[in-house]
Amino acid sequence: MDKNKPAICVFCGSSFGNNPRFREAAQAVGDGIARLGFSLVFGGGGAGLMGDVASAALAGGASVQGIIPAFLQALEPPVSAEEKLIVTPHIQERKALMLQMSDAFIVLPGGLGTFDEFFEVATEAQLGVHAKPIIVVNVDGYFNGLDGMLHGMIEAGFARDMVLKLYYLADGPQAALQILEGKLNSPVRA
Repeated sequence: MDKNKPAICVFCGSSFGNNPRFREAAQAVGDGIARLGFSLVFGGGGAGLMGDVASAALAGGASVQGIIPAFLQALEPPVSAEEKLIVTPHIQERKALMLQMSDAFIVLPGGLGTFDEFFEVATEAQLGVHAKPIIVVNVDGYFNGLDGMLHGMIEAGFARDMVLKLYYLADGPQAALQILEGKLNSPVRA
């Protein structure tokens, strides 16, 4: 990874989902990361939206760093020979490396693993471990339920309002990329 370029970690599904706009968003995010001159950190597999993001970033000339647990390596083929790959013993080490190596996080539609990764980085932001931007790409309302659940936690007294400042809910990939660029190019990162 080029230490002079911000590294953007993208969390998303290793399948495509049933809405073609999910794939369009994944490709737009990968392309946008490359266009902005950033590098990509991702889950390491070439399947699903994860593969679409990495392929688009590679095609645009971005440096791509995959991080995959050993048990998934046989199940998820690499994106290409140009992908740099770190193999970890367990999924927890994967997430720790993703957090350590990244300057910001983008969350695209996905399943349980994607939500786990979102909550991991959001929890660590809440606890002051990092102050890196977390941008949730709300494709066709996919994350409306997540946003509503977090508002509900506050209303029920299990979280403070500051939880809503831990992430940005972007209406599509272009809005997410604008937020990302603004946050990473601002003099003070928050």
